[in-house]
Amino acid sequence: MERAALLRSLSCTSLASNRFYFRSFVPRAKFSSSSVAVARRNHHRLINNLTRRSLLRGDSRLHFSLSSYSLQFNKHFSSLAPRAVASPSTPSSPEVAEVSNEVAEKLGFEKVSEEFIGECKSKAVLFKHKKTGAEVMSVSNDDENKVFGIVFRTPPKDSTGIPHILEHSVLCGSRKYPLKEPFVELLKGSLNTFLNAFTYPDRTCYPVASTNTKDFYNLVDVYLDAVFFPKCVEDFQTFQQEGWHFELDNPSEDITYKGVVFNEMKGVYSQPDNILGRAAQQALFPDNAYGVDSGGDPKVIPKLTFEEFKEFHRKYYHPSNARIWFYGDDDPNERLRILSEYLNMFEASSAPNESIVEKQKLFSEPVRIIEKYPAGDAGDIKKKNMVCLNWLLSDKPLDLETELALGFLDHLMLGTPASPLRKILLESGLGDAIVGGGIEDELLQPQFSIGLKNVSEDDIQKVEELIMDTLKKLADEGFDSDAVEASMNTIEFSLRENNTGSFPRGLSLMLRSMGKWIYDMNPFEPLKYEKPLMALKARLAEEGSKAVFSPLIEKYILNNPHCVTVEMQPDPEKASRDEAAEKEILAKVKSSMTKEDLAELARATEELRLKQETPDPPEALRSVPSLSLHDIPKEPIHVPTEVGDINGVKVLQHDLFTNDVLYTEVVFDMSSLKQELLPLIPLFCQSLKEMGTKDLSFVQLNQLIGRKTGGISVYPFTSSIRGKEDPCCCMVVRGKAMAGQAEDLFNLFNCVLQEVQLTDQQRFKQFVSQSKARMENRLRGSGHGIAAARMDAKLNTAGWISEQMGGVSYLEFLQALEEKVDQDWAGISSSLEEIRRSFLSREGCLINMTADGKNLKNSERFVGKFLDMLPTNSPVERVKWKAHLPSANEAIVIPTQVNYVGKAANIFETGYKLNGSAYVISKHISNVWLWDRVRVSGGAYGGFCDFDSHSGVFSFLSYRDPNLLKTLDIYDGTVDFLRELEMDDDTLTKAIIGTIGDVDAYQLPDAKGYSSLLRHLLGITEEERQRRREEILSTSLKDFKEFADVLEAIKDRGVAVAVASPDDVDAANKERANLFEVKKAL
Repeated sequence: MERAALLRSLSCTSLASNRFYFRSFVPRAKFSSSSVAVARRNHHRLINNLTRRSLLRGDSRLHFSLSSYSLQFNKHFSSLAPRAVASPSTPSSPEVAEVSNEVAEKLGFEKVSEEFIGECKSKAVLFKHKKTGAEVMSVSNDDENKVFGIVFRTPPKDSTGIPHILEHSVLCGSRKYPLKEPFVELLKGSLNTFLNAFTYPDRTCYPVASTNTKDFYNLVDVYLDAVFFPKCVEDFQTFQQEGWHFELDNPSEDITYKGVVFNEMKGVYSQPDNILGRAAQQALFPDNAYGVDSGGDPKVIPKLTFEEFKEFHRKYYHPSNARIWFYGDDDPNERLRILSEYLNMFEASSAPNESIVEKQKLFSEPVRIIEKYPAGDAGDIKKKNMVCLNWLLSDKPLDLETELALGFLDHLMLGTPASPLRKILLESGLGDAIVGGGIEDELLQPQFSIGLKNVSEDDIQKVEELIMDTLKKLADEGFDSDAVEASMNTIEFSLRENNTGSFPRGLSLMLRSMGKWIYDMNPFEPLKYEKPLMALKARLAEEGSKAVFSPLIEKYILNNPHCVTVEMQPDPEKASRDEAAEKEILAKVKSSMTKEDLAELARATEELRLKQETPDPPEALRSVPSLSLHDIPKEPIHVPTEVGDINGVKVLQHDLFTNDVLYTEVVFDMSSLKQELLPLIPLFCQSLKEMGTKDLSFVQLNQLIGRKTGGISVYPFTSSIRGKEDPCCCMVVRGKAMAGQAEDLFNLFNCVLQEVQLTDQQRFKQFVSQSKARMENRLRGSGHGIAAARMDAKLNTAGWISEQMGGVSYLEFLQALEEKVDQDWAGISSSLEEIRRSFLSREGCLINMTADGKNLKNSERFVGKFLDMLPTNSPVERVKWKAHLPSANEAIVIPTQVNYVGKAANIFETGYKLNGSAYVISKHISNVWLWDRVRVSGGAYGGFCDFDSHSGVFSFLSYRDPNLLKTLDIYDGTVDFLRELEMDDDTLTKAIIGTIGDVDAYQLPDAKGYSSLLRHLLGITEEERQRRREEILSTSLKDFKEFADVLEAIKDRGVAVAVASPDDVDAANKERANLFEVKKAL
C-alpha cells in the first residue's frame, strides 16, 4: 500500500538489527489500496537489517497487530523453531509428489534422510548431490507461496566487505542473462512475493518466492545462473559500481569515493545503535570471522582489490559449499531436475573445509572498550552516552532444549514492558531506552546483550551495577508464576499461529533451518519445536521455574567471564572529522597522480557512467524469462466480507480459515479530537497498554493479556480519502486470540479502553523519553520516512496530522514535553482523559473480525457484550482540521555521512484524474529511471517514487544518498525521461505484470481481513478495484507520455525536503542561493 495510508498508522519504533545486509532497498506496492491488498507494503528499505530471529518482526511496521511484547518475543525467540501451525494429534502427510530413489539417482542425487514435520505440516527430504556434495532440503506441503533459496558459507577475513559487495554484484548479469541487472528485470516484470539477497557475518543468502509456478521457476533459474556464472567476476566496472571506485568528473575538481555498498555502509556507520552492535560483536569474537564486518567498513572498503573479489567468488560460490532450499506445493522432481542442470557442471571442491567458521574460545576475564559515535551538539551532550554489557554464552552451539529455555528466559526478562529486567532499567531513570538485543543466536555461538542509551557519563557505572544486581536478584528469587504462564501462552500462540506477515513462511523456515545447517548440523531439528516445548513445560511443572531458569542465569551470564562492556561516548566533531580524514586521503591520491592519470580517471568515470545509463539492448532483455498477460487473472483477489450489525454497530466479518485464531479490530472515529491534542496520541496509546487499572497494576494487566490472548495493540490510522475534504482519522484497537478465548479478548479490550487509569506520572515520563530516543534513532536510520512525512505535512491535512504524531514536529513536541511533565502533570493527565472521551463511543464505532464462519458466529455474543459496555453518548462534534506546514523547501540537518532527499507535489491539484496506469508508470520510473540514475550512477542505496492515490501526493525519495542537488535534478529529469521514452511490447508487458504482482501481493488471512477493513474505511469499492485493474492491464505507452505533463507540477512547483549532513546542506545553499530553510534536528 502507499506510504500515506499505512505508514502513518505505524509506530516509529525501529526494530532493526545490525548484522544483516540486503542487496536492494526495494520499495514495493507503491500505490493505493484502491487496487489492492493494502496491508502489504513490503519495503525492503528498512528491512533494515533482518536477522534470523527478527524475521517474524521484520514486518512489525506493517502488521502492527502484534503487541509490543509479542514483537519482542518474535525477536528473541523465533530462532528456536518455526512459528508453525498446531500439529494434528496424529500427523498425516499432505498429498505431495514423491521423489523415488531411482529418479534422484538418475539426476545425480542421493536421499540422505526424510521426515514429516508436523509443526509445519510438511514432508522434508534432505538430498546430497553425489558429484559435488551440494546439499538440498526439499520441503513439500500445500503452501502456494513457493520459496527457493541458495546459501553459501562466506566467512570474511577483513572488513573490506567482500561478501556484501559480491552479494550485490552477482545479480548484475550472468552467462544466460547477459544484461546489466537481471534482478531489476525480475523486479519489473515478475509476480514474485519475495526477491532479494542478503549477507550475514558468515553466509550469503539468495532467496526468491512466488505463488505462480512458471514465474517461480523463472526466478530460480535466473538466481542459479547468477550465483554460479556471474559476469561480475570478469567485469571490473560492476565491481566499481557496487563496491567502490574513485570518481572524477573533471580533473580540476576533487576526487570522491562512489559505490552502492560504500554509501550503504556509510549510512550504517552513521547510526549509533549500529556502531554499538558492531563494536560489541567484534569485541566478543576477536579471533574468528565475526571479528570483522562482512558488510564492510567505509574506511576499509577502498582497500579491496578486484583480484581479491574474484578469488572470493571462485573459492566460496561453489556447489560443494552450497545449501539449497525448496519449499511449497510444486513438484519435488522438477526441483531436482532444475538443480541437476547446474550442479552436474561442477566437480567437488575443497570449499567446505576452507569456509568453516572457527569457534571463539571463551575469555578468562572481562573486557571493556570505549567507542565514539557521531552526535549532534543539541541538548546536554554529557547525557548522550550509551553502555551495553555483552556475554558470549558458550564456546559451542547449544542443544535445542537449552536454546528453547534460554529463549523463554529472554522473553521473561525482556520480552514485555512488564518484564523485570526491562522494567527496572527503564524505571531507573538512568537512561531513555534499552540497547542490546537480549539473546542473539543466529550465529555459531549465542550471545546476550543488554544496556541503556542516553545515559549521563556520571551514571555509566550505576547502569552496569543495576544490570548485574537485577540479574542476581532474578537468579535468587525467580519469576512470578503469572509471568511464566503469560510467557508460555505468548510463545505457544506465536509458534502455532505461524503468522509471518508478508514474509513468506517458507523463507522464515529456511533461515531458521539454515541457522544449524550452515554449521553442518541437523537441518530438520530447528523446524521441530513440539517435543522440546513439551519437555520444557513438563520440567516447569515438575521442578518449578526457579529450578529451570536460575541455573541458566548463573551459568551463562553471572559466572561467565566472557563479558564485553561497550561504552559509547558522543562526539559532536566525529562526523566532520571522519569526512575531513576521507578528503585528506583523496587529496593525497590526487596529488600523487599526473595530469595524464587525472585525465584517464575522468575518462573512466565518464565511461562507467555511460555504461550505467545506457539501456540494455532488446535481445538481452528478452533473455530474461517472463510471463505473458494471459497468465494474469483478470479479476482482483476477492476477500469474503459480510457487512452486518450488532447492537446497532456496523460489523465486517471475513469468513477465512485461520487455524482457530480470531483476529479483531475495533475502530473509533477520532475526528472530534482537538487539534492541539494530536501529538499526545502515540503516548496515549502507549499509556492504555502500559498503565494499570484500579484493580490491576500495569504488570498484572500485561501478564493477563499475555495469558489470555496473542496480543493487543492500540494505534491511530490516518489517510486522505480521495474526493473528500476531510481525512479518515481513526483509533484502532487490534487484537487476536484463540477462538475459545474470544470472551477474554473483548473483556480485555474493554479493560484497556475504559479501566486503565491515565495517572502514572513516572511511567508517562518514561514513555516520553523512550519515544524521543526512538524518534532520534529514526531520524538517523529512516530519514527517507521523515522527509516523506514532512512533505506530506506540507501538502495535505492527513499528512499534517501524521507528522504531528510521528515526524520532526512530534520530536519537537517530545523535547518540550519532557520539561512539562514535571511542571504540569495534572494538565497532561487531563488531556489524556480528554482524548479518551473524544473517541470512546458506540457512535461511529466499527468492528472487523476475521476467522472461520463458526468462530465468527460464536464470537458475536461477546462483541455484543463489549458494545453494551461502551459509552452511548455522541462524541463532541467533528473538528475541522485544516492545517498544513509551510510549503517552503526544508533541510533537516543531522550528523550523518549520507542524505535522504525528497521532492513532492499534489498532482490531483493539477486536475489529474486517477487512472490505474499511474501505478504502472510510477513503478517503472522507480525501477528504471531512478534505479539507474540515483542508485547505479549516483551511488545511493535506493531511489524510488511513491504515489498516494488517496491524497494525490506524488513523491520522489532517496535512501543513503551521497548526493543532494544531483538527486533533485534527477527527479526533475523524470519529465523528459517519460517524454522521450521508447518501449516495446515486451517491456510494457513486464511493467504491467510487475504492477499486478504488487496488487495481488500474497497475504495471510489476518492481512486479507485487515485490507478489507482499510478499503471500507477509505471508500474503495469492489467495482473500483476491478476498474483500476482493467486500467493497469490496458496501460499503453501513450499513458506514460501523458503522465509527463502531470509530473511537470513536481518539477515546477514541488516542495523538497532533505534529511542531510550540515556540510551538504551548506554547499547546496551556496550553489543555489538559499534553496533550503534549515532546521537542526539533533
